Amino acid sequence: MSSRFVLIVSHTRRIEARVAASQAVNGLLAAGVTPVFPAHDLSELVGAGVEFAGSVMTLGHGVDVSDLELAMVLGGDGTILKAAELVREASTPLLGINLGHVGFLAESEADGLEDAVRRVVAKDYIIKERLTLDVAVFVDGSEVFKTWALNEATIEKSATEKMLEVVIEIDHKPLTSFGCDGVILGTPTGSTAYSFSAGGPVIWPSVEALTVVPLSAHALFARPLVVSPRSEIAVEVLARSAGAGVLWADGRRTWHLPPGARVEVSRSDVPVRLARFRQGPFTDRLVKKFSLPVEGWRGSSRGN
Repeated sequence: MSSRFVLIVSHTRRIEARVAASQAVNGLLAAGVTPVFPAHDLSELVGAGVEFAGSVMTLGHGVDVSDLELAMVLGGDGTILKAAELVREASTPLLGINLGHVGFLAESEADGLEDAVRRVVAKDYIIKERLTLDVAVFVDGSEVFKTWALNEATIEKSATEKMLEVVIEIDHKPLTSFGCDGVILGTPTGSTAYSFSAGGPVIWPSVEALTVVPLSAHALFARPLVVSPRSEIAVEVLARSAGAGVLWADGRRTWHLPPGARVEVSRSDVPVRLARFRQGPFTDRLVKKFSLPVEGWRGSSRGN
């Protein structure tokens, strides 16, 4: 058995992801690299009739997270968030192969899978770190829940007919309060996710910052905010709020927020590491992923 282990995380319910998983496994095995699967993923793949050209291993059964050199993620951004959760304790690099719609975090598309496997085997990639959030919930002054987020921590109303009354606090100073559907506390990585849909700013990954984006706020001052990465942000669900709230971290980890609950967010010491094949400008990624209209651009006039 090889001493090199690569985790494969896939969207196992999609046919194209199952086909890609088989191709990736066979390519790694042929190069002497041992593929590893999360137990649930492997069970679903085998149950769907996926066959491999050799033996694979199961994460936690002879292979620990700390043994992994890389995680290949076959799916969209949601699958990458799932993989980030699996390998967070070891900060294993993630390489995304986009099988979804936008796939903003992915490095390659499905038609580049064979080349991606080759470059994984050759360790021909660079590592980029992405800022993450530490998230804590307090009720009656006591911490009741702690989690983290790569994209965003979102405080939302739990009942559609009842608005949340919240107060926003930056660096231990109250800033404003309003009724709203919720508040997104995000990272530069998350600026092209939920925050983008809510009208938040797009932030280049090289810019270290945190964002606060209100959702349908009933207030004159309810603009998206960009604050220092060293800032500590808090959102309190006011005791007078007509309804309760719910916290979502990357849409994956959740906690109930009764009136009076407080959510505190700050930069985490543990980043997420993304594997990249090239150091292209973020502008190109925006243009490609959002199909932005740049036809007719003639470039700089310098030197003409």
